[in-house]
Amino acid sequence: VQLQACGGGLVQAGGSLRLSCAASGSIFSIDHMSWYRQAPGNQRELAATITSSGSTEYAEPVKGRFTISRDNLKNTVYVQMSSLKPEDTAVYYCNVRVRLSSYGPPRDYWGQGTQVTVSS
Repeated sequence: VQLQACGGGLVQAGGSLRLSCAASGSIFSIDHMSWYRQAPGNQRELAATITSSGSTEYAEPVKGRFTISRDNLKNTVYVQMSSLKPEDTAVYYCNVRVRLSSYGPPRDYWGQGTQVTVSS
C-alpha cells in the first residue's frame, strides 16, 4: 500500500490550503483515515480523523477551521484548512488504517509528509 500526499505550500495567515492523500495498492477496505502534523521540536499529533462511516473528530486547535473528508471510491482523504495561523506550520502526514483482506487485521500506513508553512 502506498500513500501519496500533496497540497502543501506557503500561505499567509488567514489563508487556506487543501491537502489530499491517495492510497493505492491491494486494499480490501479502509477504516480510519487521518491527518497528523508535526511542528519542529514537537511530537507528531493528530489533527483530524474520519471513520469509514464518515464520523469526524478534530483536535481542539483546529476545530472550526479544518474540515476532513474522504472519497471512498478514490481511496482518498482530504483536509480543507482555513483561517490558517502561523502555529499551524508543520509537516502534515496522512495515515490510513487498511485491511488487506476480509480476515486479516487492519494495518496502519503513513504518507511521506507535506510541508505547510503559514507566514504572519
